[in-house]
Amino acid sequence: MSQAVATRRRPARGGNGHRAVVMPAKPRAVKPIASAPRATHRFLIDNVSIGIPGWVVDHASFRQWFYLPEFPEEGRVSFLNGEVIFDISYEQIFSHVRMKTEIGRVLANLAKRNLGGVYFGDGLLISHLGAEVSNNPDGVFVTNASFNDETVRLAEGAKQAYIELEGSPDMVLEVVSDSSVRKDCELLRVAYWKAGIREYWLVDARGDKLEFQILKHTSKGYSAIRSVGGWIKSAVFGEVFRLIATKNHLGHPDFELQIR
Repeated sequence: MSQAVATRRRPARGGNGHRAVVMPAKPRAVKPIASAPRATHRFLIDNVSIGIPGWVVDHASFRQWFYLPEFPEEGRVSFLNGEVIFDISYEQIFSHVRMKTEIGRVLANLAKRNLGGVYFGDGLLISHLGAEVSNNPDGVFVTNASFNDETVRLAEGAKQAYIELEGSPDMVLEVVSDSSVRKDCELLRVAYWKAGIREYWLVDARGDKLEFQILKHTSKGYSAIRSVGGWIKSAVFGEVFRLIATKNHLGHPDFELQIR
């Protein structure tokens, strides 16, 4: 790699563990995939070799890359704030995996019972063209109305059926980990707001104090809905929720999302 390219495409610490690869300030025109150059810039991130095609220079080309077989399978790869961001850290069993499992269980059952929409767990890429964001949240909820009026559209892959949601979901969930503090609390808070997502659920269970916020979309940014005795009203679900920390039968940390 030439020094000029290395300067423009350097691996940079994205804050608290994840890594960002900064895109050129003035993206060049992206060639169609069929004729795009196959040269790949490689970066060593926490002893993992990551390759980014030379033609991935903006959000549009990132989404083209996402549909190709060589898109990285390890970790999570996002496009935020003009950067390709890799998070290849392991998820903590209780404060992250168990947390998103519990919240997903309750919200998926609620959505199924009320027939008001569909809740998706992690593993789904959501993209918004206007906000220039593509990310894989810990959870996503889309109402039937948003599907029907095409506020959210199913994007179909070349050979893999539907693999992406495009547009403005009604709710997204992010559970903060050591590697995602800046991404979840700063970058995504701005990006999800620009994307018009009505509620951003932000949870941090890493410390002694469990933090649970439901952020509502306003004209000036996200604003935290007031908690009353730990209970928070969600306009999207039409329910009042409380998230509490408990212990399971083995004495390990556990969590319960309650509905009143």
